[in-house]
Amino acid sequence: MSHYIVGDIQGCFRELEALLSQVGFNPTVDSLWCVGDIVARGPNSRDALKFFYQNSGSVHTVLGNHDLNLMAVLLGFRKPNPKDKLDELLADEQRFAWLDWLRHQPLLKPLNSVKTVVAHAGIYPWWTLGEATKYANEVENVLAGEQFESCMQQLFGDSPKKWDSSLQEFDRYRFIVNAFTRMRYCSPDGELEFSKKDNPYQSSSQNSLKPWFNFWPESESRVVFGHWAALMGETRRQDVIALDTGCVWGQHMTLYNVESKTFFHQPAFSGK
Repeated sequence: MSHYIVGDIQGCFRELEALLSQVGFNPTVDSLWCVGDIVARGPNSRDALKFFYQNSGSVHTVLGNHDLNLMAVLLGFRKPNPKDKLDELLADEQRFAWLDWLRHQPLLKPLNSVKTVVAHAGIYPWWTLGEATKYANEVENVLAGEQFESCMQQLFGDSPKKWDSSLQEFDRYRFIVNAFTRMRYCSPDGELEFSKKDNPYQSSSQNSLKPWFNFWPESESRVVFGHWAALMGETRRQDVIALDTGCVWGQHMTLYNVESKTFFHQPAFSGK
């Protein structure tokens, strides 16, 4: 049995199929986790989401920001962005079954047997792994419960940008979700910065903002995340693995074998 984790798919389903064929993925014995963002911007979001839904016994995901946005669009709380190419998905008669499936997916997934934890954007460095798991569970229970729709109406926005354990209800949920699904840079005092998306190793700007993983302490558990295509997989750490390698932007999709620590790559197909 092998555990695989794949970077952001974002509707690039053909590349995912090619990767799984490359490694001989067997859904009866192997497992696959996605770091989130199954949908949006690529040409085949419907096929990608359908694949995860139909193979949910062995194929799993954590929630990404584009997945959450899709949920809000399906509920009628947000308008679809034409750049997300969701028309085919939004017209499918199974769309509400997919919505119900999505709202039961985790924000954070520990794979304890292989000492690995998966989150879309990473883990807020001022939380311990235990705290992060607790806070993720708080929001997961809300999304799966009776407050689902009211939570989705209040979930989007940049504020608050800094964690305080006294935060209540939707302010609290919004920060937790933003930390798990939108975080890239942080200030030394723990404030999230959402507008900066560049590669920190190529930037000439001098300021106090650092990638979140620069503040994350070394751990026995590997943190595997996506979301930050500009990194192209570079974190300069062995215990923090970045898997978004910009397939939807014409680069490649990356698959990681957790046991062997091996990376597999599939170049983006042309004609998106």
